[in-house]
Amino acid sequence: MAENREKATDQMKLWKESRGSQKAETLTTGAGVPVGDKLNLQTAGPRGPLLVQDVVFTDEMAHFDRERIPERVVHAKGAGAFGYFEVTHDITKFSKAKVFEHVGKRTPIAVRFSTVAGESGSADTVRDPRGFAVKFYTDEGNWDLTGNNTPIFFIRDAMLFPSFIHSQKRNPQTHLKDPDMVWDFWSLRPESLHQVSFLFSDRGIPDGHRHMNGYGSHTFKLVNADGQPVYCKFHYKTDQGIKNLTVEEADRLATTDPDYSIRDLFNAIANGNFPSWTFYIQVMTFEQAEKFPFNPFDVTKVWSHKEYPLIPVGKLLLNRNPLNYFAEVEQLAFDPSNMPPGIEPSPDKMLQGRLFSYPDTHRHRLGANYLQLPVNCPYRTRVANYQRDGPMCLSDNQGGAPNYYPNSFSCPETQPACLESKFKVSADVARYNSADDDNVTQVRTFFTQVLNEEERQRLCQNMAGHLKGAQLFIQKRMVKNLMAVHPDYGNRVQALLDKYNAEADKNAIRVYSRGGASSITASKI
Repeated sequence: MAENREKATDQMKLWKESRGSQKAETLTTGAGVPVGDKLNLQTAGPRGPLLVQDVVFTDEMAHFDRERIPERVVHAKGAGAFGYFEVTHDITKFSKAKVFEHVGKRTPIAVRFSTVAGESGSADTVRDPRGFAVKFYTDEGNWDLTGNNTPIFFIRDAMLFPSFIHSQKRNPQTHLKDPDMVWDFWSLRPESLHQVSFLFSDRGIPDGHRHMNGYGSHTFKLVNADGQPVYCKFHYKTDQGIKNLTVEEADRLATTDPDYSIRDLFNAIANGNFPSWTFYIQVMTFEQAEKFPFNPFDVTKVWSHKEYPLIPVGKLLLNRNPLNYFAEVEQLAFDPSNMPPGIEPSPDKMLQGRLFSYPDTHRHRLGANYLQLPVNCPYRTRVANYQRDGPMCLSDNQGGAPNYYPNSFSCPETQPACLESKFKVSADVARYNSADDDNVTQVRTFFTQVLNEEERQRLCQNMAGHLKGAQLFIQKRMVKNLMAVHPDYGNRVQALLDKYNAEADKNAIRVYSRGGASSITASKI
């Protein structure tokens, strides 16, 4: 039995075997000083107190006290792997980015998959969107495509993001997950209907990370060598096929193997079963965007594949597991503002907000020099700027080069060819309310045309099973939103809620009756 264990379980044994007959290394302190005894404190006599001069102990304990960095506010639980992106189709007519410059070009990548709302120790098989972030180590610096396994999101305005995440986290007093918080927010923001419907469908619980699609979700801008821009969306479709877990399977795994998805990915790669995704883009011209029936930058909606067909670009393949989880996954930092020339942001409000929030949170978690960490370093190009100092500077701090600009002493110069594309803006500056944009048409299409009858039934069961935990007025408001999508959607969920609420009332009466009888008996005694 021990000889047939999986690769993830046998990691320590395999590591030892990889060293062969190498002599054991000398144990040292963090400063590289050899250690003579790592089992016993230095004390005044065998029963005496510890000495402050025991630097072996203080070196160990001081580092141990600081081992944990703050976990990510969202996407805390995740798995990572490494591989490459290979161009299979020419799209240089759309983008001058060197990552796409010729068919056959390979670019190293790092990918991190994650759940969104749970903490670092939560189960992999919860119903939750999955993060799907890709770091391309390009010749022109890093390109970070930070997406999810869904082509849409819950909100379209970044101002709401902190409140949305708070509603999915824990109640600030009870420190418990709170259905009232979750459904109160969703029911008050009908733009969430599309993503919520996706979340409670079968695809809300992917069977590991290998069997789900990835999406850049946002609208981006591609610019070619002639300076001609188009809008685009990025898609990566799993070559392993879509597979999802049933509610029962997910619940069982949450108890028996809460790290199921991490284990599945590690073992697949360790066994040479390298997962891959086919990379596509959708393209929309500026003229088409102007005439589009809705806001093309609205991340709560999709672009029709019929009107804007998927254009194949390349292949993502993962063929290496992390050598050390903390160094290469926990410290792996993605930032959507990292875009090489030829890839630019669109006016998508959620994307615009993320351009600031992501690097800001990395500077908090990892420090001002987080881009010097090996896993984040844009190692295929040389960094030359006027940023200096800060904690944990790992490089030569750019030596004696000037740290101000402009200067007269051989400084790094700007490259006009890398200027962002021009675009016109002629609107009044204001806080525009987008809550009343069409929130139901695409959800109706999803419910009536994308899902079959069995999938619709499971969607309603899954949703009602979670919504039943919220107060009645919140249930009614959410059902009203569903009725606006399609009467059948609302009526099915309401019928299930009526059943659940009636059962809850019966149980409450039963408990109350038992409690009342006990009180009467006690009073007579």
